[in-house]
This record gives sequence, C-alpha cells and structure tokens, in this order.
Amino acid sequence: MNHYPVRVEGRLDTPLSRWLWLVKWLLAIPHYIVLSLLWPAFFLLTVVAFVAIPFTGRYPRAIFDFNVGVLRWTWRVVYYSYGALGTDRYPPFTLRPDPGYPAAFDVDYPERLSRGLVLVKSWLLAIPHYLLVAVFISGALLIGDRYEGAWQFNLGGLISVLVLIAALTLLFTGRYPRGIFDIVLGMNRWTLRVAAYAALMTDAYPPFRLDAGEREPAAGDDPPVESPHAPAHRWTSGAILAVLSGSVLALVAAGTAFAGIGAATLHFHRDSDGFIAVDAGPVTTTTYAITTGDVRLTTPGARFLRDYVGRIRIEAHSTGTPVFIGVAPTAAVDRYLGNVAHDQLRQLGQSSQHLRHGGSQPAAPPLGQHFWAAQSDGSTLSWETEPGEWTLVLMNADATPGVTADLRLAAAVPALGGLTAGLLATSALFALTGAGLILLGLHLAAPPRTQTRQPATTGS
Repeated sequence: MNHYPVRVEGRLDTPLSRWLWLVKWLLAIPHYIVLSLLWPAFFLLTVVAFVAIPFTGRYPRAIFDFNVGVLRWTWRVVYYSYGALGTDRYPPFTLRPDPGYPAAFDVDYPERLSRGLVLVKSWLLAIPHYLLVAVFISGALLIGDRYEGAWQFNLGGLISVLVLIAALTLLFTGRYPRGIFDIVLGMNRWTLRVAAYAALMTDAYPPFRLDAGEREPAAGDDPPVESPHAPAHRWTSGAILAVLSGSVLALVAAGTAFAGIGAATLHFHRDSDGFIAVDAGPVTTTTYAITTGDVRLTTPGARFLRDYVGRIRIEAHSTGTPVFIGVAPTAAVDRYLGNVAHDQLRQLGQSSQHLRHGGSQPAAPPLGQHFWAAQSDGSTLSWETEPGEWTLVLMNADATPGVTADLRLAAAVPALGGLTAGLLATSALFALTGAGLILLGLHLAAPPRTQTRQPATTGS
C-alpha cells in the first residue's frame, strides 16, 4: 500500500475511567482557549503560504512546522475529548511531537509543491472530500415539532454518534468497544488528511478509503509517526506568542478596515444637503396617528447625538392627504392622543409592526399645538436632539383617519469624516504591527542556516 505523507495514529489506552469522559468538556477548556488563538494564526499563515507557493514552489518551512503543530495539538485534544475518548492522559501544551503521548500526527515536508495546483486544491479539488467529512463531523436530527417550527438536535456527525455509543458502553461495562474505536480513528484520520491537503501541505490527493485502526496501514512494525529523533523544533514560546499576537492584530486590522470602508462609503454618499439617508419603509394605519415608542435621551446621550450624529431629518412622503410630522415630549403626546385611536410602531421596515390603541378622533388638528418641539406640515422635519423623553407623531394634517406614508430617516453625522480617517489609520497601524510580529515569530522559528566550510588553501 502506498505511503501517504499525512500520518495520523492513536493508541487506545486501557483501562479507561468509566466516568471521566463526563467532565472532559470542562477539563479541556484551557486547550479550547489556546486553540481559539492558534487557529486564526493557522488560517492567516496558510494564506501567506498560498501567496508564497506559486512564486517559490515551496511551503515556507517555519510556517509548515507551525501549521503541522496546530493540527497535532488539535488532534491530541480531539483524541482526549469527544472526538475519540481514546485516552485519559491530559494533552500536553505544545506544538512539538511527544512520542510518549498516545495520539500522534505528522506530515512529511514537501521539498517541492506544484505552483499551479495550489490555486485549486482547497476550493475545488477537495470538494468531494468536504462532503464526506461533513458527514463525519456534523449533522442534525429533527426530533420534534412546535408551533414556531421544528426542533433540531445537533448530533455532531457520525464520529460523535459512535463516540457517544462507546462512552455509554464504557460507563456501564468499563470497556471501550474495539470495533467502534477503529472506525472512529479511521474517520478522524480521513478528516485530518483532508485538512492537511486543504491547508496546502501536500500535493498528494487524499485516498478515498477508511483506514481504520490505531496505526497507519503502511506503518507495519515501524516506530510511531512522531519519532523521538525528529529534528529539533524551533517554535519556542516566544515565537508562538509573537505569531499569535500578530494574528490577533491582523484580524482586528481587517475588522477595523471593513468598518472604515463602510464609513467612507457612507461619507461619500451624502445627499445634496450633506445628510446620510436611509429608507425606513412604508407605514400605514386606519387610525388617526402613528407614533414611535418613548425615546429617552439623557444629557450625555443628547450631547453625543448632537456632536456626532448632528441634526436629524425625517421625511414622510404621501401620495394622498398631506401629512403632519411632529416631535414632542412623550407626556404631551400622551395627553394629546390619550383618547385618540392610534398605532404605536414596534418595528420599521417592509413588514412594519404596530401596537394599536383604541379611541376616538382628536379634539383638534395637530398643526399649531404649542407642545411640539419640532413640526412640519410638509414632507420634511428637521430636529436637533435635546435631553428628555420624546415621541415622533405622524398624522394627516387635517386630523382625518387613514395615514399612509413612506418614511426616510437622515442624519448629518458631522464626525463621520474624522471617524473614517481614524478607522483607516488605526487599521493600518494594527496591520503593520501585526505583520511585524508575525515576521518576528517566523524569523525566530526559522531553521538555522547551515554554513558550508570552505577548504583551506595553501600557498605554493
């Protein structure tokens, strides 16, 4: 049988505790936290390798060792916890090989990689394997029905189902079924081979076969895949910390850049009056008025809106009766509309929702009432926020029932230009700092250069 460059092994420890698996979700939390930091760095460095391979035909060795270490660490945690439950020995906190640990993972370093194949491996060629791996590691079962819809129970795929059966058997009999273990290890082996192939670590296409059992099929009586005589690993804690810190900063830089680009898009799409507007959707009622809920603005909140959001503009366009728009203290609106049939908006949008209040017609038209902080009998109201409790009211100008309008909200947002510049500058700073830390980590982890000794020459 041909030797595949990705090797996954696991030795079933015996005896196993009957009950320890019940709390391994808790015991493994420190590893989950570390892996949540390692995996973003794994993806980021894989992108770096994706860029480097077409130009050099090689996977940068320091990045390769790091990514293999992350997969190795992941496999140990999976093997200890609910991906196999194959050992009660706590996984070591290291990227390095540990020949004494029952779960082992390694990948042969490829001296050359195809420059063109790297462009299609992950997203195209591996698709058939992704479909199979999805069956192994994910899945849901419809187990009930409610008025709101169906209940779903996430089973976690075939691996989790088989491990659960093995765990229950272990609980009651003290024995892990060997047949289940071999199949579980085979599915994990398949999954990790696909992960390494998708991470560009090899050009060898993963075989479509379930190699069950503890050892690799071609291993025979060879020593474990992680030999104690493996080359010294240069991913020290300092190098790992530098790469992790740089990766976190790079992700923050990406998020900040997206926010800055979004802010810039809004900034350059102001209308002719300098406002940024959004459509709030249609509103309609058969009653006499539509109101918003109580909007409470504290003094700091109102000052923030005035300084950073600026003047607010509300547009209401109607093809029928002219509409009235007004903003007033909530207490005054409650007195004016207390016995008037009206709808209170609960949700804006294409499917707006209302809370209906019963009553009769208003005693007087809204226009000219003394309590309005801002009012308009046209289609546009402009208001500068002030502290207090406020309510927006939309009525027909003649106080007749049946209000229909399309709402559009706008704000000046005077601080948007400065916010855009600040976000983009911060993103650039984080990106440069993150790149510097990643390069530092790769430099610290790079293998030492071997120097060729020149033969001594003697004069004649």
